[in-house]
Amino acid sequence: MHVVVVGAGEVGRAIATNLEETHDVVVVDQDPDIVEELTYSLDVLAIEGDGTEITTLHEANVEEAGLVIACTDDDEVNLVICGAAKTLTDAFTIARVRRRTLLETWEGSEGAFGVDFMVCTDLLTAQAIFRISGLPGAQDVDMFAGGLVRMAEFEISPESPIANQSIQDADRYDSLTFAGIFRNGDMIVARGETVIEPNDRVVVIGSPDSVSTFADDLVCLPQTEHEEVVIVGASEIGYQAAREFEEHGYEPRLIEQDPDRARKVAEALPNTLVMQSDATDTEFLEREHVDEADIVISTLGSDERNLLVSLLARRLGVDRTVAVIENLEYAELFETVGVDVAINPREETAEEIVRFTRSNRAEKVAMLEHDRAEVIEIEVGADSALSDRTIMESVADLPEGVVIGAISRGGNLVTPRGDTTLRPGDHIVLFVDATVLDQVLEAI
Repeated sequence: MHVVVVGAGEVGRAIATNLEETHDVVVVDQDPDIVEELTYSLDVLAIEGDGTEITTLHEANVEEAGLVIACTDDDEVNLVICGAAKTLTDAFTIARVRRRTLLETWEGSEGAFGVDFMVCTDLLTAQAIFRISGLPGAQDVDMFAGGLVRMAEFEISPESPIANQSIQDADRYDSLTFAGIFRNGDMIVARGETVIEPNDRVVVIGSPDSVSTFADDLVCLPQTEHEEVVIVGASEIGYQAAREFEEHGYEPRLIEQDPDRARKVAEALPNTLVMQSDATDTEFLEREHVDEADIVISTLGSDERNLLVSLLARRLGVDRTVAVIENLEYAELFETVGVDVAINPREETAEEIVRFTRSNRAEKVAMLEHDRAEVIEIEVGADSALSDRTIMESVADLPEGVVIGAISRGGNLVTPRGDTTLRPGDHIVLFVDATVLDQVLEAI
């Protein structure tokens, strides 16, 4: 498929990188240095120009495009690009926006702005914060099969009860499958004899209850239904995150320094206690017992301030910290110095768009560790190579790097074992090494 990507920032680059092998990709950007760099680093056609101009879209051969993705840093520019593209082609259009109000307008008026699919960066980031915050110790979390199956990634500490154990010995949780391990930048498919080492990141797939039990064992803390949540910064992401927690029955606290912004979000969040103060004021934090929080989420507009607040919270005794980072290169640094989870809005956006482009082949996709591996959900068709065969037989015909993590059959969860026979209509959740993903999808 011919794909036109307008905007070559972190989001555009990530999308182009993911699509370059399987599609004919054209990337448009106004910065000549970026265009030149892309020309040599990716297998795409890079064009210098303004994506809102018809001449540039003609140059990108948008008339032949099956997909147009507008992902500049400007919401309005992205809408204009999609609208202009719609006058030239029937291509499916995707726009990235930051403002939730634009998303709500688009959702309320079919076909508005010439956009077929809209991705709201701030909302996606807030939803990711909530998903990860709800599971102790998790680095990444996603749900499959209509909520019947949960995937989660955990870092294994030296004190963990499964550290230095083989997968076979650690496999003592009902309805749970060990799928993969990330170790020093490498991806390892979990096999019975594989030993889990301290600092590994382990991916498990299973029922929500079994994954929660596993998480509780890893962090050695009982999971409470409603944890004490403190959000620092009433940025749009902080505000949306508070809304997510409210909608799930939580009553979070939110700290905002600007009095006008604090008053505004207090009026919009009836179940959130909004406190107007500087979150780096240790006397204030101690007076308000922030040290007793189960989790502190920092969503200030500066990476440096988010790092400072997170480290201060840890020093006060907070169990877990989550920080939003704009510069993806900081992610490893944040987690190295003690921030439990760093979430990058642009990475969340890029993953959502890439997930959408693959939705014709898989019902749901989750990307792990910057797309080193993916967890996908597919329905087994009657003519599938998996149909009416045992898992042992099926996997033998698939490339190395695949684990069937869970099966949903008639609304019930089936824990996969070697002698389990897959049937037409089953929904299966697979962990797949990204390097063999296309081969796997073709094979099944």
